[in-house]
Amino acid sequence: MLIAEDLLLLLTDDDTGKLAASSTTVDIALGGALLVELALIERVDVAGPAQEVAPGRLVVHDPGPTGDEILDEALATVTSKEGKKPQTVVTALGRGTRLRLYERLAEGGVLREKEGRVLGVFPTHRWPAQDASHEAAVRAALESALRHGAATDSRTGALVSPLSALNAVADVVDPRAVGLSKRELNANARRVAEGDWAAAAVRSAIGSMMAAVAAAIASAVVVAGSGGS
Repeated sequence: MLIAEDLLLLLTDDDTGKLAASSTTVDIALGGALLVELALIERVDVAGPAQEVAPGRLVVHDPGPTGDEILDEALATVTSKEGKKPQTVVTALGRGTRLRLYERLAEGGVLREKEGRVLGVFPTHRWPAQDASHEAAVRAALESALRHGAATDSRTGALVSPLSALNAVADVVDPRAVGLSKRELNANARRVAEGDWAAAAVRSAIGSMMAAVAAAIASAVVVAGSGGS
């Protein structure tokens, strides 16, 4: 599964099928997770000094097929926006991704689609768990990493990064379950995100991407707040 799929599973309540955070911010985080995966497989990077692309902008090393349809489309989007800042790309990557991932997870028997209506009028879709075994394994690795402040594999380390940028670590892992306070849990999440689970250059690129996710989420929250005033 993609890191974005693992992230979505963690952010979706197994029983109710509801998101643990706002759909707007989750969509941005999913876009960030796709970007992180592309960085991990060394298809996409953030430019440094003395490159054709300006420092801090996205650069594509290999636009070829990845073997995953959704990831291929994400890579095509980044390729079309090469030279842009990560913050301008993560929102585009997340647009429409949540529903596609939900549908794919349902097709794979991991989730099930549950239709309903709000106030008996407005249609709703929820995605409760059908088979939670994969999520349980992901959660166990995540809890171990957060308990010790270090990840033993790149996927777990990469998964912590968007969760931390979304400020949702404590929403998916109960601090008491790992014997920590919420402050300690968040501190360990930062340690994991900055850990040595990937090459230094890749971690640096992912760090820049997650800063972009956090900035995009903050901007979305401000816009939403202004619209409601």
